[in-house]
Amino acid sequence: MRTVVHVLRHGEVHNPDKILYGRLPGFKLSELGRQMAKAAAEALVDNDVTHIVSSPLERAQETAEPFAARFKVTPELDERLLESVNKFEGKEFGVGDGALKHPRNWWMLRDPFTPSWGEPYKKIAARMFGAVESARDAARGHEAVCVSHQLPIWTLRRFVERKRLWHDPRLRQCALASLTSIHFDGDTVVKITYEEPAAHLIALHPDARTAKGA
Repeated sequence: MRTVVHVLRHGEVHNPDKILYGRLPGFKLSELGRQMAKAAAEALVDNDVTHIVSSPLERAQETAEPFAARFKVTPELDERLLESVNKFEGKEFGVGDGALKHPRNWWMLRDPFTPSWGEPYKKIAARMFGAVESARDAARGHEAVCVSHQLPIWTLRRFVERKRLWHDPRLRQCALASLTSIHFDGDTVVKITYEEPAAHLIALHPDARTAKGA
């Protein structure tokens, strides 16, 4: 039996102060972000989506809304889809203009493999794959959508592809409102596909490419 779990990154967030917002409450989608969410929902309009689950953070729940309206499914919440823990949360994050210019913060960067500044990659991978398995089981023979965040999604993908979890953040293939889709035959992953339904919106607003805390 074939089942597909689409893991969706949320759309652009209203973040005028350009901080790393992480798990902080109150960060909602911008108007552009809402357009991105609608574009992602339209990309799956002909698909057989029967289950929708979201990270509890506002931006993820808002991204799930057009899917709920399109497929007439009430989204559920799963804390395993949350953004990763990060010690730089709430700060501007940059070398010349943010937290990285302060030597007191350099100690937190001592170990990029765990990493030392936040939640261990192994823990992120385990909780994310657990959430995907639950969504797969709820949508057996159909399709599910899980709304999450960039680092957890990219860590999940590397875990499923049996690649090392530590990586260069600049090389993540996980754009705003992108779909990383995990295809199952029974309980076995048979392939992963990737799509960027909101690429045309990002192209019109280049600043969206460098969204922080996503």
